[in-house]
Amino acid sequence: MFDIVWRFVNTVLILLLLFALGFEYFNTFPKTVIKEVIIMKEPMADCIEKPIYVEIPKEESDVKNAIIIQEKPKKPKLIIEISEKPYDFVNITLEKRLREVSLALGNNIFIRIFKKEAMLEVWMKDKESYIHLKDYEICAYSGHLGAKVKEGDKQSPEGFYTVDKKALNPHSKFHLSFNLGYPNSYDRAYKREGSFLMVHGNCVSTGCYAMTDEKIEEIYALVEEALKHGQESVQVHAFPFKMTKENMSWYEHNKWYDFWLNLKEGYDYFETEKIPPKIKVEKKRYEIYE
Repeated sequence: MFDIVWRFVNTVLILLLLFALGFEYFNTFPKTVIKEVIIMKEPMADCIEKPIYVEIPKEESDVKNAIIIQEKPKKPKLIIEISEKPYDFVNITLEKRLREVSLALGNNIFIRIFKKEAMLEVWMKDKESYIHLKDYEICAYSGHLGAKVKEGDKQSPEGFYTVDKKALNPHSKFHLSFNLGYPNSYDRAYKREGSFLMVHGNCVSTGCYAMTDEKIEEIYALVEEALKHGQESVQVHAFPFKMTKENMSWYEHNKWYDFWLNLKEGYDYFETEKIPPKIKVEKKRYEIYE
């Protein structure tokens, strides 16, 4: 009886030992994961069977006649970038543009001139602020970037000017014209000289901003009608270029840089408020007021 019990105990112990060894042995096998397996009819064949999912070891070498795919390819997202086309303020007709914005000749206007871009902008008052009405390409201007200093330097002026009824000349030898009022009080503070600096037609410049005859007819009409309907004077701001931070950085070593920083104050005010600033000249600089 004792022998039978002893043998039974030994058998159980041996089985437990074998079970422990077997568990440790199988635990050394690579853990399995679910992967997509595409079974090939034959190696590198063009036609493949429908993908199936099986439990396989991590090692790709343990699977024969199969291509292991770590994850299903994601469908590419369709990304459509919509870039708004810039409004064409140059080629639209004045008549059409006025209809678009429901405005008319006679409303107050404001003019900006940019030398480098050779562009004259017209803005028109709509309720409390001004909207961008139309752009006109400047046919010719003379000189370089920077202020006009003296008579005969053939330099187009930069600064803040005003045009009233007396500045209009419907009988100009340059078709039509209006005088910018150079030198203004700022120019005179620096003893700058010059006269008859205008915006006119005929596309010829020796210090003026010259337009084609067709363009000056529209610009002149906008100015004349605004003055007829009660605007005391039209502000004309003449800049060397559009005075963004990036553009300014290109000219920080230019001799006119400090002067342009002062002009930029007026440029920035209008860019923000969309209302022409009130400007005075104090201590030989332009001061911007609301």
